[in-house]
Amino acid sequence: MLPVLVTLAVLLIAFMVFTAIWTDLLWYRSVGFSSVYTTRLLARTVLFAGAGLLMALVVGANVVIAYRLRPAYRPLSVEQRGLERYREVIDPRRRLITVVSLGLLAVLTGSSVSGRWQVWLAFLNRTPFGQVDPQFHKDISFYVFTYPFLRLVLGVVFATAILSILAAAMVHYLYGGLRIQGAGDKASPAARAHLSVLVGLFVLLKAFAYWFDRYGLVHSERGVTTGASYTDVNALLPAKTILAVIALICVVMFFGNIVRRGMMLPGVALILLVLSAVLLGGLYPLLIQQFQVRPDELAKERRYIQRNIDATRAAYGVQDVRPEPYGATPERNAAKLNAEKKNLTGVRLLDPTVVGPTFQQLQQFREFYRFPDTLDVDRYRSQGRTEDSVVAVRELSGAPSDQKGWVKDRLIYTHGYGFVRASGDTLDADKPLFLQSDVPQRQDGSPAVTRPQIYFGERSAHYSIVGGEGQRELDFPKGSAGEQADTTYSGSGGVPIDSFFNKLMFAARFQDKNLLLSGAIKKKARILYNRTPRQMVQRAAPWLTLDGNPYPTVVDGRILWVVDGYTTSSGYPYAETVGLKDATRDTITDTRSAVARQSDQHVNYLRNSIKATVDAYDGTVRLYQWDEDDPVAKTWMKVFKGTVQPKSAIPAGLLGHLRYPEDLFKVQRRILAKYHVTQADSFYNGQGFWDVPEDPNPVNKGKTQPPYYLTLRLPKEAGAAPQDDAPRFSLTSTFTPRNQRFLAAFLAADSAPTDDAGRPRAGYGKLRLLEMPSAEQARPQGPGQVQNAFESNNAVKTVLFPQRGTGTETKLGNLLTLPFAGGLLYVEPVFAQSTQSNATPYPTLQQVLVKYGNGNEVAVAKTLDAALKQLFQGDLSAAPKPGEQGRPGAVSPQLQQAIDDLNKALADFKTAQSKSDYTAMGDAWKRIEEAQKALAAARDAAAKAPASPAPSASPSPSASKTN
Repeated sequence: MLPVLVTLAVLLIAFMVFTAIWTDLLWYRSVGFSSVYTTRLLARTVLFAGAGLLMALVVGANVVIAYRLRPAYRPLSVEQRGLERYREVIDPRRRLITVVSLGLLAVLTGSSVSGRWQVWLAFLNRTPFGQVDPQFHKDISFYVFTYPFLRLVLGVVFATAILSILAAAMVHYLYGGLRIQGAGDKASPAARAHLSVLVGLFVLLKAFAYWFDRYGLVHSERGVTTGASYTDVNALLPAKTILAVIALICVVMFFGNIVRRGMMLPGVALILLVLSAVLLGGLYPLLIQQFQVRPDELAKERRYIQRNIDATRAAYGVQDVRPEPYGATPERNAAKLNAEKKNLTGVRLLDPTVVGPTFQQLQQFREFYRFPDTLDVDRYRSQGRTEDSVVAVRELSGAPSDQKGWVKDRLIYTHGYGFVRASGDTLDADKPLFLQSDVPQRQDGSPAVTRPQIYFGERSAHYSIVGGEGQRELDFPKGSAGEQADTTYSGSGGVPIDSFFNKLMFAARFQDKNLLLSGAIKKKARILYNRTPRQMVQRAAPWLTLDGNPYPTVVDGRILWVVDGYTTSSGYPYAETVGLKDATRDTITDTRSAVARQSDQHVNYLRNSIKATVDAYDGTVRLYQWDEDDPVAKTWMKVFKGTVQPKSAIPAGLLGHLRYPEDLFKVQRRILAKYHVTQADSFYNGQGFWDVPEDPNPVNKGKTQPPYYLTLRLPKEAGAAPQDDAPRFSLTSTFTPRNQRFLAAFLAADSAPTDDAGRPRAGYGKLRLLEMPSAEQARPQGPGQVQNAFESNNAVKTVLFPQRGTGTETKLGNLLTLPFAGGLLYVEPVFAQSTQSNATPYPTLQQVLVKYGNGNEVAVAKTLDAALKQLFQGDLSAAPKPGEQGRPGAVSPQLQQAIDDLNKALADFKTAQSKSDYTAMGDAWKRIEEAQKALAAARDAAAKAPASPAPSASPSPSASKTN
């Protein structure tokens, strides 16, 4: 039975492998990228076969040679008598054991090497960078493409040589060519010659390795910065050269042992090799580092630090970013500030990380629809202007919990429905102003959505069956009586599954017998799988690293997912290495499920070279070249010819919705936190380094503040054209000095590829770094300090206190930092949400907090305009003294009375609560509610009054404690 079981197992494995390959090939054909799959499969097959065959042939040849060189006579000894028993067992099955062992070795080797197919294909199609490294003066492409391939080849050959030595030694020992016990020679002349040649070849490989190790010094971590340091260049580099020469001498000595008896030459060669490696490769560089470099480190390392600075800035695309002084003379005249306020447009109050539940409650309609936790920000033209919008699609989360079943899960509930867009800066009272929404799709704004179905999305099911004749898929619910509109998929996406063969293949792939047995799968039915945007683009372009946040947009009536693709490398000489997972981690990636975290990949070169789209209806994947100068992208476009379309092929309707990608920006801000310092001496001292600030929201304590998309007007650069002064859609972030909380700089990336008329513009992707004054009196406050100023301000306390009572909680929105009138304007929306168990909670905008300048001028109101009106109501030419809070002015009698009544009612409630006097507690609670209403009315009256001063009185200690 054993041969039968083995045969069945082999056939089952072959069937499963064929199933995986065939269904993958069908998917690639369905999206038009079959050449990607076949090219990758062919490369892996060639490497698997080539490396496996090399290992098997070389090791097998040495086993055969060792066997044929076995001595005809073996002296009698205890050792040989013990080995004889093994020979008796092995000899009858020698060929079978050899073949099986070599086959297993070949499979392991081939499997390991085939996973490095990208290294091989990139080497074969390498593209020059047109730049050389400062040490060896080789083109950068040598380190990015050639050097990794050479290391791969050396690794395979080294492994082959080591295993050949071990295999030959085992055979020689088994058949008496090598002896451990007994008098006389321990090796026969044939065994000694054979092993001498093998060890000599190994040492020859080591000589080549020493030589190529010299180029690896450009990635050394020995010095102050990444790259070849003083010790590497002046000690280790010549040491590697000398070691290569010594290794060649040792090769001659090992080969000379072929004609000599004894082990003197191999012993001398081995001792020479080990001692030289220890002394030259280890001890000598250590002495140079300790006694030459450390006593005068800056002087010795200055040249190499500068190399690292220049290489790092070039590798991450920030070589042209220079700090621009800003904020030394902020405007303080109220009239001028109010005049400047008219130019403040597009301040996005709707926070996409907060209002996800609001979209969910107002636009869900049925339990089987779902919006992501974190929404996206895009811009659309509306009423003659381009405005920031918060967007999302209504995806399907699965059949209702009480309606589960294979047919419903796979053939009826197959897709989401609808594109939802809300204005970023204009609200409908305290709720989002929806410009595109509802089921069926309502078109209050533009552009029109002619295909609102979401068959390919971030929450799409593992697989669905669509498009069969007579198949009725739920399109969207109609009315409140349980009616529904049905549809039948008519797109080109997916793979036909109406044949028995394909049903069998997919039943095996998904391990679901229903695919083979169900009669619900009709003619012309198609199966949709591998259907999330990031997954689809990653499979279509396996050489890309993808941004963690795809976003939906509407182009020509169709919903497209936009995915940013990065080309990366870890081989750029002298450049600082960054871990993508750590550099891109912030509040959003740590707490929100809609944004994918990057893998723990370490790179030192990064470019946003590809913009990819996925059609939400038919799954069409398109790749567009964005960075036309990137050699890495050009290399892969040569590998996978015809898969990437040129930049000129990007549709005009799509171009206006492309934006600067978040993960690239996060990596660049991490780099600029240190590498804004461009002089080696200053960099060595490290005094000017910055940090990316923590998120000021207390619920996100300890997590990095994310960057924000918003439209803003940056200060005009010297010599800039007049149109460059217009507000631009940008991605922004801030810096604080290392281990301090003040604001050090403001970073913005121009994220608008087109102007307001939809024409392409050249400014996209430009990074502006505004450096703040360092003088103590002029240093702006950082996000944490601004948040503290908001929370401790009496006016803010008075407004937020009633909303933070029992049954309601406040949620802080994004704290936006805006360059404004020569200074900085801070804007933070505050949302309120019910905590009552019988309520359906969702956040609604309640207040807007604003702060300007370096003092403590803070205002709060229902709208941004009202808050700015309060903030700029008086002359700010005299800056407040440290410790002052709020704005000067008296509180109205009505507002003060309401504050006093509320404080008194709260105190009475606490007293009654401590005595368990429920009657008194109820009476006090009624007075609390009355006082809250009176406080809200008095606050609204004060806000409507012209130039009404903000309240400055503080609530009683009991109120402050409760707050």
